[in-house]
Amino acid sequence: MKYNKLPHTNIKISEVCLGTMTFGQQNTQAEGHAQMDYAFDKGVNFFDTAEMYSIPGHKDTYGSTEKIIGTWFKNSGKREKVVLASKIAGPSPIFGYMREKLDFSPKSIQYALDNSLKRLQTDYIDLYQLHWPERKTNCFGKRGFKVEGDEWEDNIHQVLETLDGFIKQGKIKNIGVSNENAWGIMRFLEESKYHDLPRITTIQNPYSLLNRQFETASAEVCYREDVGLLAYSPLAFGVLSGKFLSDEKHPKARINLFPQYSRYSSEQCTQATHMYEGIAKNHGLTLTQLALAFVNNQPYVASTIIGATTMPQLKENIDAFTIKLSDEILHQIDAVQAVFPDPAP
Repeated sequence: MKYNKLPHTNIKISEVCLGTMTFGQQNTQAEGHAQMDYAFDKGVNFFDTAEMYSIPGHKDTYGSTEKIIGTWFKNSGKREKVVLASKIAGPSPIFGYMREKLDFSPKSIQYALDNSLKRLQTDYIDLYQLHWPERKTNCFGKRGFKVEGDEWEDNIHQVLETLDGFIKQGKIKNIGVSNENAWGIMRFLEESKYHDLPRITTIQNPYSLLNRQFETASAEVCYREDVGLLAYSPLAFGVLSGKFLSDEKHPKARINLFPQYSRYSSEQCTQATHMYEGIAKNHGLTLTQLALAFVNNQPYVASTIIGATTMPQLKENIDAFTIKLSDEILHQIDAVQAVFPDPAP
C-alpha cells in the first residue's frame, strides 16, 4: 500500500480510502466489520463516513454507519491507527429528521459533531467535512448554474470560526469540503488565508471515467493550492465494473435496489463504458482495474474512496491500485472522453 500526506499535515493516508456508506443497509454490522478488518490488514488506514449514512438516507437508518464503525473501534482497539473522516450534512428538504435545522450554524455543527463522536465512540475526528454546500450550486449531477430563490448569505467566515473552536477543543483535527466547486474552494481558502482560520485540506467530489468535470476548473485549483481530492464513486455505482453490460441480473446492486441512483445509467454512459471495457481487454486488464488505476493516476488525487458490498469486490478494488497505466492507455481513454465528454455530471 502506498501513502500520501494529507495536505498541510504530517498525517499519512493510504491511497485507498474505505468508503462505508453501505454499512447499515446493504451490509450488516458483521459484514462491515469484516470489510474494515480486511482493508486494515491490507494497509488501508483511511476510513470515510458521514452523519447521514447509511445510503439511501432514511430516518430509521440515520447514523447506522457511524455506529458500526464505532463498535469496530471499540472491539478492535485500532482507533489510533485509523485516519477517520466524517461529514456534516447540508440543507435538504428530505433529511429534516437529522436535526432541527440543516445548516452550518454553530448550533448545528456542534449538534452534528457531538452526535457523530458519540456514535463513532471516539473523542475526535481526523477530517471533518461539509458534505455539500449551503448555497444553491450545481452539484449532485446538476448541469448549468441556476440560483433562483437562493437566500444564502455568505457565512464562510463564521463556519471556519466555529470549526476552529472545535479544532482547539481537540474534537476535530482537520477540515475539508465535499461536492464543492472551484468558487467554493477558493472562497474557503481566501477566508482562511486572510483571517488566520483553519485551511481546508481536502475536497471530496465524484471523479471517474464517466465524470471528469472536476478537471474543468477544480483540478487546477487543487493542484496549485495543494488541496487533495478524495475521489468518490470511482466505479460510478458499479457501472465501471462492467457487470451491467451483459444480460446477467444483479438484483442486489445499488442501482437496482435504489432506482433513484440513476446518475450513471444513461445510454451515453453505457456506450462509453463499452468503449472503456474494450480498452481494458486490449491491454489485459479488467474494467475495474482500468477505472481505478485511472483515478489513482491523477496528481491532485490524495486518496480514492472505494466501496463494496461483498468481499470479492473489496479485494479486487484494493488490488487494482498496484496497476500503472501506460501513456498509450491514457491517450485511448482521452479519445473516448472526446466522444462522450462527461456523460454523468
